[in-house]
Formats: sequence, C-alpha cells, structure tokens
Amino acid sequence: MSSPTILPTHVSNSTGSFTREAFEQSLARCAHLPAWWLDRKRAAYERFASLPLPTRTNEGWRFSNISTLTLDGFSVGQPPAETTATASPYPSTGILVFSNNRVVYQDQHPAHLVQRGVIFDTLQNALLKHESLVKAHLLAQPSKLGSDKFAALHEAFLEDGAFIYVPKGVEVDDPLKVIHVNELPGAAVFPHTLVVAEENAKVTVTDFFNSSAQRSALNSQLPQFACGGNDLYAGHGAQLTYIAMQDWSRETLSFQFNATIARRDAKVLSLNLHAGARQARHESFSQLQAPGAHSEMLALTVAHGTQEFDQRTLQIHQAPNTTSNLLYKNALLDQSKTIFSGLIVVDPDAQKTDAYQSNRNLMLSEEAEANSLPGLEIQANDVRCSHGATSARIDREQEFYLQARGIRPAQAQELLVFGFFEEVLGKIENQPLHDQLSAIIREKF
Repeated sequence: MSSPTILPTHVSNSTGSFTREAFEQSLARCAHLPAWWLDRKRAAYERFASLPLPTRTNEGWRFSNISTLTLDGFSVGQPPAETTATASPYPSTGILVFSNNRVVYQDQHPAHLVQRGVIFDTLQNALLKHESLVKAHLLAQPSKLGSDKFAALHEAFLEDGAFIYVPKGVEVDDPLKVIHVNELPGAAVFPHTLVVAEENAKVTVTDFFNSSAQRSALNSQLPQFACGGNDLYAGHGAQLTYIAMQDWSRETLSFQFNATIARRDAKVLSLNLHAGARQARHESFSQLQAPGAHSEMLALTVAHGTQEFDQRTLQIHQAPNTTSNLLYKNALLDQSKTIFSGLIVVDPDAQKTDAYQSNRNLMLSEEAEANSLPGLEIQANDVRCSHGATSARIDREQEFYLQARGIRPAQAQELLVFGFFEEVLGKIENQPLHDQLSAIIREKF
C-alpha cells in the first residue's frame, strides 16, 4: 500500500491559498502584457472568489471524493528551480520547458519552418507579438463540465505557457514538445498550451506534466497543486494530433481542462495518459462546428494505490456530417478509483452525425472502484450514436497461460494490461512516441 498523504490544513474560505494578495502579486508579474488580458484575469479572479467549492449535491461531481478537495497550503510564484534540459527521447521539431510557471529552456524549431510562418513560442511572447491570434483563441470556450471555479482559478493565475501556430498548408513532420514541471514542494502551477492549426495544416504536439524526481525525502509528502488547460483549434482540413502525459507526483491535486474546436473536414486526435497525482480531474470538451469535422478522443489511465481519476467529457456536434469517437480505457489496481461521465450532444441541425463513446475498465483488484456514466442528448432525427461502458477482470485463463510458461504474476499482469491498452496506443503513428508512452505505463508496474 502507498504511504499516507499529508493534506493541507483546511480553512473555511473558498479561496484558500489563492488570496487576493497572491493574485495581485501574480498580476504584477504580468503587468507588461496587454490590458485586455489583464482585465480578463481580474474578472476571472472575481468569478473564482465568488464561486463555492463543489458539494455532494452537485451532479457534475457525482462519485467524486469532495472531502479531499482543498485550496489550502499551496504557494504561487516561487522561482523555478534550476532545470537541465535533456535530449528528447524521440525526434522533435522544438522543445519548450516550463518550471513552476516560467520558461527555463527553449529549443527553437528549424529555420525553414520559421520562414514558412510556424510559431513555437511562450504564451507571454505571443501575447506581445501575435496579440490578435491569441485573443481569438485563448480560453475562448467557457467551462461546461462542472469545474467553473477551478477553470476561473486557472485563468486568473495563468502567467505563461506554450503557443503553437501552424499557417495554412504547412506540415510539421516531427512533434513539437512542451514540458511542464513542478519542482518545488507545496507549489502551485498553472500550465497552458494553445495550438492553432490553420487550413490544411498538419502538426503533432506533446505535453508532459511531471514533478521533479530530485525532491528531497524531507519534502516527499508535501502536497502540490496543478491547474492546467489547453486550447486546440483545427481549421478547415487541418490535421492536429495532441498527446498529453500526466505524471505529477503522488501528492498532487490536479485539474486539467481541454477544449477542442474542429472546423470543416478537420481531424483532431487527442490522447491523454493519466498516471500521476493523488486526485486528478480531467475535463475534455470537443466541438465539431462544420461538416466533415472529426474528433478522436482517447485516454489511458493506470490507477494504483489510493489514486482517484475523475474524467468528464462532452462531444458537441453542431453541423451535419460530423463524426466523433471517444475511447477511454482504465486499468485499476489496489484501492484506486476512476469516474467517467461522458455526454454526446447532437444539435438540431447536425443531421448525419456519427458519434461513438466507450469507457472500458480493467479491474486488477477486488478493492478498486470504477464508475461510468455515459450519456446521449440527441436533437436530430437522422443520426447514428452509441455509447457504452464495461468493467471486467483479467481473464484468469490468460493469466494462468502466461504464468505456466514461467512469466511471473506481476509481469503477466503487465502484459495483459498492455494488450488491453494497445487499441489506443496503436493509434500513435510516431513509433518513438508510442514507445515513450509505453515506458511511462511500464513504470507503474
């Protein structure tokens, strides 16, 4: 069993450590940015301060462990620790590394991409150099899945992040890599990645979220806080692949908000790997706004110890002849818990919609708990939509077959889990990237 987690002391107010004074200090660090963005941050803080924390009667938090949600005991604005950038484990076109909300390393993409108009920069630089682009797409979609308070907190304290822009007709062959690190005990981080792929552009972006392995034993049980987001925009005919790997420390309370827009004939594939954190809530919102748009929403979760992973999704079909496919797979060990709540919405004009949603849970322990709430809301009469959820244990005959051939029980379990996950992993065309995701999963065994 995992060691007990030390939680911050609870206080009665709903802002916790994220006081008005802490916000003003964060705002001062952004004083050089455009006025409209500072005004948005002020409005966001007022929303955050006025909204209550979730309660058990809130349907958007059904099955979640509300009692362990806290905003107390964290610090904002600590200077980043020294970070040494390492070589990418797979070929990449450029790298951005953020440590405790500030950029600490940047490896620019090749000159030929710069000449073709590709932008791979920090969000702060983009706000100054490409203001209209950022203003049109940054946090343009409101929170719709229950975490209004935490989404407002993210917007209020967001100081920097990654900005990626690929102009019309440009293809970026190798992935662009973004790394967000929380290296300090008790620290709060607010990572963000904004991707804009214009008409017929093609790009792959990877996001890594992790805590420093160099944390001392003295601070090994101090909590951390992460409240991140991303915006993905795929213009007409664009192909956008986004892969996120969340491996925060086991003492982290994590929130992540994903918003995707797909225009005519655009194809967006987003894959989220969930491995770290004490308690993690992930909300993914996909809008198909024009005919021919396609959204592939994938997730893999390895839950062990007493981890809780709370996944909420929304697929909105707003135009005819759009398609979406959601497949979330969870492997649960020990006393871990997962929650999946997904909804497909088909607007009245979205005829010929083809939408699918599936949540599958592999139970590796008698004590693990998986909750699934798939749903449909259809307002058109010529559609094909389906949803489902399954929970099952490892086939004992398969396990026996492997063990009878000299494979130890833990290794046999790992092999069967990889077989379960391969349906999703197989959708990653970049083999080195596929191998890296596999390595993160393997570490959990």
